[in-house]
Amino acid sequence: MKLLNQQLPDVKPAVRWLPFQLNPDLPNEGIPRVDYIARKFGARGKGNYERVAKVGETVGIPFAFDNIEVQPNTVNAHRLLHYAELQGKQDAVAEVLFEAYFINGANLTDIDALAEVAAKGGLDRAQAKAWLASDAERDVVVGADAEARNAGIGGVPFFIFNRAVGVSGAQEPDTLLRAMLQAMQTDAAS
Repeated sequence: MKLLNQQLPDVKPAVRWLPFQLNPDLPNEGIPRVDYIARKFGARGKGNYERVAKVGETVGIPFAFDNIEVQPNTVNAHRLLHYAELQGKQDAVAEVLFEAYFINGANLTDIDALAEVAAKGGLDRAQAKAWLASDAERDVVVGADAEARNAGIGGVPFFIFNRAVGVSGAQEPDTLLRAMLQAMQTDAAS
């Protein structure tokens, strides 16, 4: 966004966080993180996260994967982001959610932990907790996740610009800028 703002200061892109579960088959309560890593990656699992942590350090993100005890089913975390979008606070809540999980090891299957994320992101804690305790818009979130899978998305991060240009995986800022500019040109040509 910084590079786009430098080139086109009048353009104010909107950011939306859309649901996509990496592990949609996990039970609602999640599973122990050590079991998940062993099952998914085997002996090399810890090394994968050490590399990610080192990359994170280079950009100022102090990943603390050892703090994570539960590999969560993330439906309710995505529901919280959907709720935050309805309240106009999605980006702020997303930032708090990532910090809570990747740095502090919050259990994202715990409604109280998610309500705390909501409060730190600027939402009313009690209202967010009540919403999460219900099944409100669960079908919307699960449906959006299925739609992404049906469109061929298989992992995160995945960026979609102007509903026209998709970019998969962690990318350099210049790559994302080119995709944004291409999407803007596609939109202008329509």
